[in-house]
Amino acid sequence: MLHPSAPPTVIDGTPDNTPSATRISQAVGDQGYGAYADVYGTQANDFPVGRVALCVTDLGRGRDLVKAAAKADPGADPTLVDLYVSRYAHRELAKAIDKVFGKKLAFPLYSASATADASGIRLTTSAAGAHSTSFRHTLERAVGGIPVVLEQGEPATSLTD
Repeated sequence: MLHPSAPPTVIDGTPDNTPSATRISQAVGDQGYGAYADVYGTQANDFPVGRVALCVTDLGRGRDLVKAAAKADPGADPTLVDLYVSRYAHRELAKAIDKVFGKKLAFPLYSASATADASGIRLTTSAAGAHSTSFRHTLERAVGGIPVVLEQGEPATSLTD
């Protein structure tokens, strides 16, 4: 079933998220955050246009994930999915992020996400924190060796300020 919040296919005249890629991507995501959370890394719609790049930690289970997505949504086209190997499952990266936000650290952390290819975590911090090699090493130890990318950022602010 296509989610009602599916993105448009054109934004300001630029093609974005073809309906067929969006449909299988949504079905894959449902399975990736469900029964296949142990292998699901990340995915990118229309990469290239009309296709879905799916990163998984195990190609065999990744193929099973795509089959399960097609079974869950028979109108979704599984042939549009290209599989790539990712280093970590999204679930593992989310747990790593939770670990660092629960620690007292030398520099503030403002935001966190998995890297685009699920090869580590990306954290924003102060300028000093972003340039500190020892801070990055401390964070990598805290998350069990998962690579950490530090970027300078700003604290979140309220939209009502």
